[in-house]
Amino acid sequence: MDNFTKFMGIIFLVIVIFILVGFIVMWLWNWLMPEIFDLTEINFWKSIGLILLSSIFFGSRSYKT
Repeated sequence: MDNFTKFMGIIFLVIVIFILVGFIVMWLWNWLMPEIFDLTEINFWKSIGLILLSSIFFGSRSYKT
């Protein structure tokens, strides 16, 4: 395989994983949070925003001093 085909395969895999994780977070939120904490259900884009926000707050960063 040439480099372009590998690159496109990796890009496709990243997009599929991104969409899959978004739907998993949305499904878990809509299954648990309204029942436990009386929160509203979220859609796909809100779940993506929730993932991005949590990666900003809790993402691992290494700072060298």
